[in-house]
Amino acid sequence: MTDSLDVLRYSAFAATPEGGNPAGVVLDALDLMDAEMQRIAAEVGYSETAFLVGRTDDDGDVRYRARYWSPAAEVPFCGHATVAAAVALAERDGPGDVVFDTRAGEVTLRSTSDAGGAVTVSFTSVEPAMRELDPAILDRLLGLLGVTRADLDPRFPAKEAFAGNWHPVVVIADRELFDQFRFSPIEVAALMREQGWLGTVTVLHAPADIDLDARNLFPVGRITEDPATGSAAASVGAYLRDLDHPETTVRIHQGAHVRRPSILTVTIPPTGGIEVSGGATRIA
Repeated sequence: MTDSLDVLRYSAFAATPEGGNPAGVVLDALDLMDAEMQRIAAEVGYSETAFLVGRTDDDGDVRYRARYWSPAAEVPFCGHATVAAAVALAERDGPGDVVFDTRAGEVTLRSTSDAGGAVTVSFTSVEPAMRELDPAILDRLLGLLGVTRADLDPRFPAKEAFAGNWHPVVVIADRELFDQFRFSPIEVAALMREQGWLGTVTVLHAPADIDLDARNLFPVGRITEDPATGSAAASVGAYLRDLDHPETTVRIHQGAHVRRPSILTVTIPPTGGIEVSGGATRIA
């Protein structure tokens, strides 16, 4: 199937030439059935592949219906694949504004290019939501990570945050423990399926107000740890806003633990969707 389609490959949010999170992109997927998209995503083998399955230009707005598939299943939204698809569109059609209609809701994107032609994309998430993380579920999750409540940063209570996918967010106080914790992918994936966490388990360390370190666990998508997670970055922005965090722009450093350093810039407005910015480069 992939031989007859133009399946593009990009690395999004890279902080170094070897960094970023790879994503597949199919810009013209209107005629593909679900089983075909699932098969292509499995063949590509990245954490997600984005499929644009239709375009409308009503009222002058360019809109695409976007769907996202991991090698294992469809997911409602994927931030890094969204950025990759928007960069691919900008390289084909020129930079500008576009709207993706996703299963999670409407996502607005703006792409710009610099003098050298490098494209940067900012997407604004769907309306975020927050909810308390059940104490018993939190204890189960922490046990699977080999940490306890005493290891958490008291400034940042554990919660569940949504900006396209639901993500449990926990913040570990000690840098060494953050770097070294281990987990069983099978057991974490089982808990994620049980709780409906279709995105990642987001584990943070907060060395400074404007810089956060992140590890995003994604065994439910057959990826043990994700190098860069746009939907989690947006959810972290919602989480910080809920806590009245002092900064309106933060940088999330991710991917070092899987040797693919990435950086995601998160802008937190007083209300509405969270903005996540970054670029993507074509993988030969």
